[in-house]
Parts: sequence; structure tokens; C-alpha cells
Amino acid sequence: MKRNSVFSFSISLWLLFTAVMLQAVESAKGKYAHMLFNELFEDYSNALRPVEDTDKVLNVTLQITLSQIKDMDERNQILSAYLWIRQSWYDAYLKWDKDKYDGLDSIRIPSNLVWRPDIVLYNKADDDFSEPVNTNVVLRYDGKITWDAPAITKSSCVVDVSYFPFDSQECNLTFGSWTYNGNQVDITNSLDSGDLSDFVEDVEWEIHGMPAVKNVITYGCCSEPYPDVTFTLILKRKSSFYIFNLLLPCILISFLAPLGFYLPADSGEKVSLGVTVLLALTVFQLMVAEIMPPSESVPLIGKYYIATMTMITASTALTIIIMNLHHCGSEAKPVPQWARVVILDYMSKIFFVYDVGENCTSPKREKEQECKLEEGDGCQRRQKEVRSLLSNRNDDCDLKEKLNGNLNKSYGARGENVRETVNCCSCYKMLIKNIEYIANCVRDHKANRAKGIEWKKVAKVMDRFFMWIFFVMVFFMSVLIIGKAA
Repeated sequence: MKRNSVFSFSISLWLLFTAVMLQAVESAKGKYAHMLFNELFEDYSNALRPVEDTDKVLNVTLQITLSQIKDMDERNQILSAYLWIRQSWYDAYLKWDKDKYDGLDSIRIPSNLVWRPDIVLYNKADDDFSEPVNTNVVLRYDGKITWDAPAITKSSCVVDVSYFPFDSQECNLTFGSWTYNGNQVDITNSLDSGDLSDFVEDVEWEIHGMPAVKNVITYGCCSEPYPDVTFTLILKRKSSFYIFNLLLPCILISFLAPLGFYLPADSGEKVSLGVTVLLALTVFQLMVAEIMPPSESVPLIGKYYIATMTMITASTALTIIIMNLHHCGSEAKPVPQWARVVILDYMSKIFFVYDVGENCTSPKREKEQECKLEEGDGCQRRQKEVRSLLSNRNDDCDLKEKLNGNLNKSYGARGENVRETVNCCSCYKMLIKNIEYIANCVRDHKANRAKGIEWKKVAKVMDRFFMWIFFVMVFFMSVLIIGKAA
């Protein structure tokens, strides 16, 4: 027990001694850091370039880390991004011998105490021209200064929406010195591309790279070269949201338009359906127009909307024309012979169009038609029988007239009976004329009715023909837009 207690006491003393020594070392380092800071900045000025020779170029290394894409405003063509900007350079007046300061090799001081390159974003599109965030810089004993500063940048980006919502965008971030030319400050990129290791995945955009290129440009105002580093952010839009909210409803609505030809003409809803579909597509077109910039390039989905709206307008116009054909009555001209051959004989069989009022050639329908034909034949037979009977009666009247005439010659006392016989024969003649007039009216009515039925069948065949034509058009337009997206 005593040995254990002695061992525990010795460990406690050792830990206490270690803590005291560490505190002493830290206090010693803090003492040397204060001493170093006072000596370095005693005669230091952050207003001039920190080079011993004014003709010497100061090299600044730039590295960009993309953390997040905050917003892509296609209408105003502005990209908002959250960046970490790292700049490093060598200051000739901020060096020390680390052995004189107990091995102190680096210190962290506020960035406004040292000279900083005036590197800015050339294509900045923000109204706020505030200075960079005043974070600390890391100063090494050899004079190397590293400045890491976060920044939320808004840069102008030329947006090409020709293939929206299946588009890819390339946005440039150009960094360079605002006042120093290439003979004074030279800017270089530390990596061949931006750093994407800490990128937070965006819900709308995919990052396919961020290559960096150094450019040396001579502007018209000055003869000196001005170097810059351009980071090209390659973005690919995630189109699932727009497919389910803009494209798929349009495709479904487009397939409703040809069904207007399938509606019965007497329903009165054919034109209403076309106008309703046209208004629905107009609403979607306005939604797309609010997102897109007002440029000459029409997006792919906009072209699809315009083509679909044109198709629906054409289908509505054709529906109105076919409705006029359907309502051609007895006063219309007969169906031309070529229309009977092409439309009623061939096209009606190709598109399975039956007589008006039929949906299919069921046996029940065929039996009804046969019964109607039989009834019609029976009526004709009865009409012939009546005519023959009346003709026979006319012959009898003629015979009676001859007989009565002979009798009147031989027997003059029967004049009254003769007048009655003549009156009876005249009644039969009037009856025959009335029956023939009624039969002619019925025949004319049937002919006019058959004429109207033929026009209705022509309209029905044309409806079915245009329905399939427009179905094929909608299908190919949908396949075309999906093929361009792929």
C-alpha cells in the first residue's frame, strides 16, 4: 500500500512539473512573439510594395476554393458563390532569424497591418464595394505571408439558355490587380484548377470542373501588361425539377389536344377543349418566360411550348371547319364523287369509321339494319299493291262509264246513277295524285337526309384522320425534345 501511494504521489509531481514547464514555454513564446512584433513593425509601412528593389516584380500566388453556390440568377445573369480566397507573397521587410526568438517560426497578425495586393474580381456584379474581410495573416520567418479570406462574390455570367432545362453553363471568375501592372505585381495560380474538395453539393447544379488559366492582357488605356487568373466554373443543371414541374405537364396536356377530334360533334365541347388546352400551355409559357433572360435565344422547352401551341391552334381551326361539314343539312350540295371514293370508301375503312351513331358493327346493329331494309321493301311492295289496286279501280271506272253511257242511250231514266259513278271515279283519281305527292315528298326527304348523313360521315372520318395525325406529331415532338436533352 505504501509503495502504491508513493508511486501515485511521484506521478502527480511529474504531471505538475510538466504543466509548469509548458506554461513557462508558452509564456516564453508569448514574450518572444511580442518582442518580434515590436521589432518588425517599428519602422514598417504597409503603403508601399515590400520589395528591396523597386524594379523587382512581386509575385502573388492565388488559390480559390469553392465552398458553395448560393444562387444562379439566369434572368439577371449573376452567379453568387461562396469562396475561400488564399493569397501568398513574400515581404522583404518582415523576416527574422527564428533562432534569436526561441525557434519562433510564424506569427498571426491582423491583415491590415501588412501590405496586401489589391487583387479584385474583375467581373464583379455586386453593388456593395466593401473591402475584403479583415482576417489574420500568417507571417513566416522567411517573409512569406499567407492570407486566407472568405468572400461571397456576385459575378456576371453569360447564360446560354438554348437547351434549358438541359443546359450547361460556364461562368468565369477573373481575378487580378486593380492598380499594379505586370511589371510590379505578377499574379499566378498555385493549381491548375480551383479547389473543390470542400464543395457543398448544390440542389440545382452539378460541378464538372473549375480549370484555371493565367492571362496577360494589354488594355487600350495602358501600354503595360496586366496579368489575371481566370477560373472557369463548369456547371450542369439538374433537370429533374423542371421535368416534373414544367415539361411533363406540357406533354400530358399536349396529348389531350388530339382527343378533341374524338369528341362527338353534337357534344358542343370540341372547340372548348382546344381553347382550354391552349390557355393551360400559355400559363406554362409565362412561367418559363419569368425565369429566362429576355434574350433572342429561345430555350428548348420554350420552343416545345410554341410548337405545341401552334399545333393546338391548328387543331382548333380544323375542328371548326369539320364542325361546319358535320352540320351541313339538306340545303348543302351533295358529297363530291372523289370524296365518296377517297373518304367514305377507303379512309373510313382504314380508320374504322362506321355510320353516324354507330360505335361498332355488332350483330344487333346489322339485324336492325336488315329489318329496316325489309320494312322498306315491304312498304314498297304495299305501295305497288295500292297502285295496282287503284289502277284496277280506274279501269273499273272506265268500264262503268262505258256501260253507263250505253245504258243512258238505251235507258234515259238512269242519269242520276251515272253522275254518282263519275263522281266516284274522280275521287279515286284525286286519291292517286295525293298518294304520289306524299311518296315524292318522302323520297325527297330521304334523299336530303341521306345527303346530311353522308356529310356527317365525311366529318367523322376527317376527325379520326386528324386525330391520328396530331397524335403522331405530339409523339415525335416529345421524342425530339428528349433526344436533344440526351
